[in-house]
Amino acid sequence: MIETKSRAELETMDRVNRVVRTILAELVERAQPGVSTGELNRHAEKRLAELGAKPAFKGYPHPGGGPAYPAVLCTSINEEVVHGIPAPHRTLREGDILSLDFGAVIDGLYGDAAVTVGIGKIGETASKLIDVTRDSLMKGIEKVCPGNRISDISAAVQKHAESHGFSVVREFVGHGIGRRLHEDPPVPNFVDRGPNPRITPGMVLAIEPMIAAGDYEVEMAKDRWTALTRDRALSAHFELSVAVTPEGPWILGEPV
Repeated sequence: MIETKSRAELETMDRVNRVVRTILAELVERAQPGVSTGELNRHAEKRLAELGAKPAFKGYPHPGGGPAYPAVLCTSINEEVVHGIPAPHRTLREGDILSLDFGAVIDGLYGDAAVTVGIGKIGETASKLIDVTRDSLMKGIEKVCPGNRISDISAAVQKHAESHGFSVVREFVGHGIGRRLHEDPPVPNFVDRGPNPRITPGMVLAIEPMIAAGDYEVEMAKDRWTALTRDRALSAHFELSVAVTPEGPWILGEPV
């Protein structure tokens, strides 16, 4: 069942997403060679408390019955697609790319966003991958209009990514968001034969392309959370939470 949100709920979701995006911007500034992902996680947790929000990810149940997620932030480096666990020994190096996925809760409503950033000077393929993934997200958001279907978002993301020679990860998809971090409907970044509901005002969608420089197949690390490209090609990840209005998409938390 797809839940729609009231105007008051959307205002709160805008507020929590502004917290998420403010902290993500701070993390991007701090993501420099020699900094550990553990340090970034500590900063994010401290800032959540200062801004009056709770973590969305810490303690999140493992979908396969494994250990709950142990951090407030996901930090995925290079070939890591998503859900990389921050650690003091994971030190960023010149030329890495780092995907930061982050969520928060205020008054029982969730915000969720992600960004990929280059560490120092990065290679041409890495730079192009980041740009194409970000642009794929925006192409998808353009389709968040009443009357369209979820597949219109999926097709826009897939077409843009594949037109530049990259592949779309199939294992993970976007999702509805609101009173829970993950709600219906699923929002694939590729066209499939799954549910394809019509987009209606009041829906909120977390759209999040995960794009790989090589093949789209992934495998899981021993920690049972971190997903990596099977061929160890680079991967990038961008995400925004978007509300549907009669006039079109409202990117929640957008700076004013």
